[in-house]
Amino acid sequence: MIVVNTETIPGRDFDVIGLVTGGCIMCKNIGKDIGASFRNMVGGEMEAYTQLMMETKDRAIGYMIGQAQQYGADAIVNVRFSSTSIVQGGSEILVSGTAVKFKA
Repeated sequence: MIVVNTETIPGRDFDVIGLVTGGCIMCKNIGKDIGASFRNMVGGEMEAYTQLMMETKDRAIGYMIGQAQQYGADAIVNVRFSSTSIVQGGSEILVSGTAVKFKA
């Protein structure tokens, strides 16, 4: 599955199938939260939260791709991300795009 944040794919013509989305909310365990709290006091990257955000993003993309595959799509264009904090120590990612089918 081709996934791009552009409106087109160079050299490919396609028909639009429709909107596809994926969302995921994940939390770290209390041990990781405590470690991140200490990092917050001394400064620097909160690696546990960086990893959490990346894992959440990957799952959300996976859910979006799964939906596009159910629709018979070949690619997803115009992909956009949003993120929020639902709970302390948690990460929410929503990803959306347009599922398309390549013309023969």
